[in-house]
Amino acid sequence: MRVVTGLDDLRAARRSLPEPFGLVPTMGALHEGHLSLVRRARAECASVGASIFINPTQFGPTEDVERYPRDRSRDLGLFEAEGVDLVWTPEAAEMYPDGFQTWVTVEELTHRLEGDARPGHFRGVTTVVAKLFNAFQPQRAYFGQKDAQQALAIRRMVSDLNFPVEIIVCPTVREPDGLAMSSRNAYLEPEERRAATVLFRALIRCRGGLPARRAARRSTARTHARGAAGGAAGAGRIRLGRGSRDAGGTRRAGGSCAALDGRARGGGALDRQPGSSRGGGRRDLRTESTGQGFETLHAGQFRRRLC
Repeated sequence: MRVVTGLDDLRAARRSLPEPFGLVPTMGALHEGHLSLVRRARAECASVGASIFINPTQFGPTEDVERYPRDRSRDLGLFEAEGVDLVWTPEAAEMYPDGFQTWVTVEELTHRLEGDARPGHFRGVTTVVAKLFNAFQPQRAYFGQKDAQQALAIRRMVSDLNFPVEIIVCPTVREPDGLAMSSRNAYLEPEERRAATVLFRALIRCRGGLPARRAARRSTARTHARGAAGGAAGAGRIRLGRGSRDAGGTRRAGGSCAALDGRARGGGALDRQPGSSRGGGRRDLRTESTGQGFETLHAGQFRRRLC
């Protein structure tokens, strides 16, 4: 395994390696999650490179760039044991020389979630990843699904800027109790570490009940859609779900329901089935699962709302 610091040395070493070349970018403080990326790259590529660089531009002014875990010799030993061919360990001055002023920004995708809580974070991420791609010239690059928004932002950058790199997103690696592996887990006090598993446990519990809820929602939607199509073809609104009707026949929501505003075409609230007559015939509302707990509606122009 060759370890280089300078950009020129990196490019010279990279030219001697066979392709396809896989890249695993890291900030060091390696754990099993990082190593799973290396193993995937090793299995799919003729040669594998990695970077160790704590990127200051993705940290906010009050964040932990100075105390971020560092153990360079341990990290290099782990990389070597996994068969990495080339490791780049640049200094900040190499990546961001005096006068640096060019940034790569993915717009809307990074304005919410972590991007909202950490202004400037994703600008630092996408800029440094673009520089790593330019330096290593990989055919494939490997990232963890744990950092889902980061992976999406990098994929968007690669697509928008025509990088000839395939982005491979690998499954999250977890501790035996379900906590996602992260270099920052080292910050947790024992009580915090025990409490940190609550998110994973909540996700598992929700996932266990989700298939049944989806099936019930689809069944309810089909049943009420057929009834609405047969008896209220001219109505402008259909409510699907549990609840009661008022004196005028309007279904009042009780518990979970889906409200659908229908704009009729040809005088009916629902589109006709193919082949039905314009003046009558059976009208039907067909639904299909999107795989995300929602329904896609194939009748008229509908606006779906949760109520």
